[in-house]
Amino acid sequence: MKQYSLLFILVLLLPGCTKEDPELFFSQYSQRDFNMGFTTWPFGPNAQDVTDTRAFLANNSDIYAEHIDASIPWDSWMNEKALPEEFTNDIDFRVSNKIPHLDLLVSISLLNSSRSDLATDYDGTVPSYASLNDPSIEDGYYKHVDYVVERLQPQYLVIAIEANELKLHSETKWEEYKVLITEVIGRIKQKYPLLKISESMTLHNLYQPDVSNPAEYVNDVVNYMNEMEFTSISFYPFFKQMHSKKDFQKAFDFLHDHVDRPIAFVETSHIAEDLEVSSFNLSINGSESEQNDYLETLVTNAQENSYMFIIWWAHRDFDALWEIFHDEVKDLGKLWRDTGLLDEEGNSRASKDTWSIVFEK
Repeated sequence: MKQYSLLFILVLLLPGCTKEDPELFFSQYSQRDFNMGFTTWPFGPNAQDVTDTRAFLANNSDIYAEHIDASIPWDSWMNEKALPEEFTNDIDFRVSNKIPHLDLLVSISLLNSSRSDLATDYDGTVPSYASLNDPSIEDGYYKHVDYVVERLQPQYLVIAIEANELKLHSETKWEEYKVLITEVIGRIKQKYPLLKISESMTLHNLYQPDVSNPAEYVNDVVNYMNEMEFTSISFYPFFKQMHSKKDFQKAFDFLHDHVDRPIAFVETSHIAEDLEVSSFNLSINGSESEQNDYLETLVTNAQENSYMFIIWWAHRDFDALWEIFHDEVKDLGKLWRDTGLLDEEGNSRASKDTWSIVFEK
């Protein structure tokens, strides 16, 4: 036994015979086969915060997303009135601050924040309609999308955000929505034939949905997704109390088993801190290591399943921005506040190191 131990020690001391370093994550791949990026959501309210956000994206992305999920100037589009300055100023800023050399995804929401009805106008009203696919609604939304696309000239368009959520609220509106958006897509595609268009669906409310008829719900939504040019996924696994790589992978496996179109994760992230929102009856554990586990699972699936791209929301915790939110939306904004690869002070988390390793491939 003593001779064996001495021999073992001598072997370890020989040049070139030291123990190997642990394998770096993603080192089995010679190159990355998908694009990576972030939304332009800033971490603070000041002009410098916005500038710093876009600078970070320019250095850590090859695609980025402009997320336009607010009011729609319905009255202006439907009655040929002047557009609200709040709207035109927002679009002007995005146009003048386009990030050079990166592809652009534009995501536009037809629906309100609860995904239960049309987005409101800037005065808080919803246009009257007998059916969601009324010609006046179709024409107004077409004009809205056309304006945004013409100004921003994206390579990719999500023409409606988290559309499957509407089915959870109203089967009738869901059926009307499909007719409406098909017509709008046809008109946009005719004008912009090279533009890649999709509608995003929430994976967290498609995988193991909390509905009375889950098989019927999944079948309907999946069949619709498989008619799209590409499948756009919105996924926040913490909403379904997913905490481990095994949990995350089950959701990814479900997606791959049901979808046969090219896949893009157009918005996704995971919390790095505990989340408590009493008004939503939410108490969810989160941690830096768990966030990194999700990112590792995401990028591995992106590589192995040839995703088009992934968009992370958001690059840095936005505590400073959240502080100035109006009271009525503060609890909603808190859901995503602590999902950054950087914390609120700008310090890198483990997930930032993982992102860099993969991005530099």
